[in-house]
Amino acid sequence: MNHDAKALIRKYALQNAVKFDGKGTAGAVMGKVMGESIECRKDPKGTKRLIEEIVGEVNRMSPEEQLSELKKVLPEYFMEKEVVDTPRLPEIQGDRIVMRMAPYPSGPLHIGNARMAILNDEYVKRNNGKLILVYDDTIGSEQKKPLLDAYELIEDGLKWLGVEWHEVHYKSKRMELYYEYGEKLLSSGDAYVCECSAGTLRLNREKGLECKHRDRATEDNLKHWEAMLKGVFDEGGAVVRIKTDMGHPNPAFRDRVLFRISRSPHPLVGDKYHVWPLLEFSWAVDDHLLGMTHILRGKDLIIEDDMEKYIWDLFGWKHCEFLHYGMLRLKEFRLSKSDFQQKLKVNEITGWDDPRTWSLQSLRKRGIQPEALREFILDFGMSLTDVEVPASKLYAKNRELIDAMASRYYFVPEPTEIKLEGDMDTRTANIPRHPDDPKRGNRVLEVGGSVYIPSEEYNNGLGKEIRLKNLCNIQLLNGIGRITGVDNKDILKIQWVPEGMDCTVEMPDGTREHGLVETTFNEVKEGEIVQFERYGFVRLIDRERKVVALAHR
Repeated sequence: MNHDAKALIRKYALQNAVKFDGKGTAGAVMGKVMGESIECRKDPKGTKRLIEEIVGEVNRMSPEEQLSELKKVLPEYFMEKEVVDTPRLPEIQGDRIVMRMAPYPSGPLHIGNARMAILNDEYVKRNNGKLILVYDDTIGSEQKKPLLDAYELIEDGLKWLGVEWHEVHYKSKRMELYYEYGEKLLSSGDAYVCECSAGTLRLNREKGLECKHRDRATEDNLKHWEAMLKGVFDEGGAVVRIKTDMGHPNPAFRDRVLFRISRSPHPLVGDKYHVWPLLEFSWAVDDHLLGMTHILRGKDLIIEDDMEKYIWDLFGWKHCEFLHYGMLRLKEFRLSKSDFQQKLKVNEITGWDDPRTWSLQSLRKRGIQPEALREFILDFGMSLTDVEVPASKLYAKNRELIDAMASRYYFVPEPTEIKLEGDMDTRTANIPRHPDDPKRGNRVLEVGGSVYIPSEEYNNGLGKEIRLKNLCNIQLLNGIGRITGVDNKDILKIQWVPEGMDCTVEMPDGTREHGLVETTFNEVKEGEIVQFERYGFVRLIDRERKVVALAHR
């Protein structure tokens, strides 16, 4: 047994022991390990002996020692306990709840963005409120630009999630409003046009030094503002800054920028505008004008809260209530729309539904259910704790939903042919389409003189007795399977096909695995989710070419 398998067993042995007052049980650990490790499934007897040995070692440790080691090998276990102890969605007050989603259209929504959408949707639905979709599509950085197809992709993803909104607004089409309120701040002396370089601006902020343009006369500020709008200044030539306390303890809050110049064309309004508001200014204006009552955002954006409140106070506007949550990350993946934009340009990914993007479109393609994603998100609620969790947590939610619906089939990756020698009563295998639903009937596989099995299991099983699942036991020799009986023994069980159709599995890492699938797979409809036994849940995405996407193991 390799090191990874032993570490997996010890992790679950510790978790089980801590959960049950220092005394774990081998059976509980066995179920976890066999469901997660292909290596362990290859040798059930050896795995059972090793689990009993490791569980015994763990049970001889003191509770304090068990707890200490578990914190090192599985820290997310304690984060989850903290989250579980927190109400999923704390109550919010108000007679008329109005909230907003404000995605930036640089690509489709991915699994990280789903938290924002689902939490907003849940709050509004529970309070019979109103949800507004506001595209935060002011010009971003050079690396992160709005894309025309992202608008449709975002709405497609939201609909798949079951998120319902009542209005749609585009910041790129509200520019005249931002100009109006920006000019009001310039006229009242609460903002000014600054021509300092980015480096000078940053240095003055760090030192708490006022910019030399800060005391410019109102009339001159308005003239410079007009020049900005007419295109007199190049990019970086001038910005509009709001006057705050230059002694503020957070340098980032000192005289923040409200407007900057960008010549990049916009997918909706072209080159009509080149003076663009920064997000906290456009948020402050829109959250007031659109009547928001509650604003939900990550705890890392608290400085934006303070900036919005500062602007609201300058205009004499009522404050909204802010709600915050911590970061939720998937342990195995780093999500970046700007990175995926670049990879799409050079064909490193096949499209926005490429499984490596973890976009909502890619999750749907693989067979992840929107209800599973919603439950996964809601389990963490509004906790301020930053949590990093494995994707297996989402897969467990999904498995609960699809296991009952998914019919079973045999798929053999990288097949190796073996010739059967010996006799058995019948060469017809009647295999249930679903083990818990006899009404679906059986798949019938007629067996001739040979079958195909996975090459990896062929190599691991040479010289051993193994079981062809639902058929017979064989002694696996070089290219030969000598039939030894039909009793269902406690030996390695593998999937097989007597003859098969070519099938390709698209994996979550973007690679493809080729093999053979039983001919009864022809009955599966495009878009249907099934289980390839002892392999994983898959969704048929191209019936003609027999291509499936792997949902998860």
